[in-house]
Amino acid sequence: MSDALINGLAGAGGGIIAQLITYPLQTVNTRQQTDRDPKKQKKKAGTVEQMYQVVQQEGWSRLYGGLAPSLVGTACSQGVYYYFYQIFRSKAESAALKLKKEGSGDGSVGMLSSLMVAAMSGCVNVLLTNPIWVVVTRMQTHTKKSPSDEAPSIVKEHAIVGGVEPPPYATSNAVQEVFNEAGILGFWKGVFPTLIMVSNPSIQFMLYETLLKKLKQRRASKNSNKGVTALEVFLLGALAKLGATVVTYPLLVVKSRLQAKQAVGIDKSHHYKGTLDAILKMIHYEGLHGFYKGMSTKIVQSVLAAAVLFMVKEELVNGARWLLLKDAANVVKSKPT
Repeated sequence: MSDALINGLAGAGGGIIAQLITYPLQTVNTRQQTDRDPKKQKKKAGTVEQMYQVVQQEGWSRLYGGLAPSLVGTACSQGVYYYFYQIFRSKAESAALKLKKEGSGDGSVGMLSSLMVAAMSGCVNVLLTNPIWVVVTRMQTHTKKSPSDEAPSIVKEHAIVGGVEPPPYATSNAVQEVFNEAGILGFWKGVFPTLIMVSNPSIQFMLYETLLKKLKQRRASKNSNKGVTALEVFLLGALAKLGATVVTYPLLVVKSRLQAKQAVGIDKSHHYKGTLDAILKMIHYEGLHGFYKGMSTKIVQSVLAAAVLFMVKEELVNGARWLLLKDAANVVKSKPT
């Protein structure tokens, strides 16, 4: 089994576990990002309070709306990303060693090269998996109105009037809705800001690998044979994701606005024709504050998810390599001398 495949499968496994743990936070965060009701600006509810409101008004299941396609998307995204990351990383390492033999460089992959490797992997991942995330966003933002709610001045396009819930909003319903709105191209809504957002995992992995490298060098300088523990990987992953999230959050809000169902024939300020149109309208009608809606929720969700992902991935990779080495050793022992 190749190293790229091991990392790809381990990344998919870690991503699924992280997604299961943090999904309710992700659902609330997506709703915060796509909320454009000015009345709600005056009474800001915290993340826990919003989760409670969802449970009270719509039931526990709505906190996990879109979980099935989200798990598929997470497995595909992490698997694709780590697979291509390992391939591009191996090529970068080979190029670095070649330069060393030619008398240039120390044979290690530099920060810029690591950034480029992560960016290329991210672009491949976005282009292949964006349709899944459009469907997930639709399912997360699909809500029903509480019977006690007053009729808002801005009618939410995905709300169900009167609290009467139709048949469950399934993945097939979301797919059909996107296709009816914009055809096949509708599944690539928000792809432009998402491609720019590859800087998020790029920054994340650059920070993670830099911190991990420094930690290993520090251990080596002290002649310590102690390896990196799961807790240390957890903390390094959390710190790396925190830095990346703060920098790229505005793009995430724009992407969510584009992928959520667009208002038609209500208020043009809530209908976005594209990335630039969304940015300009958000600046005009909401100000810079609009780009940071739900950021605290996202930081908690992203940091926790990334930390779990890195920890589980490293453990799965180490376990897989140990099993392969054990099998190889058994094969050698079984051979007649």
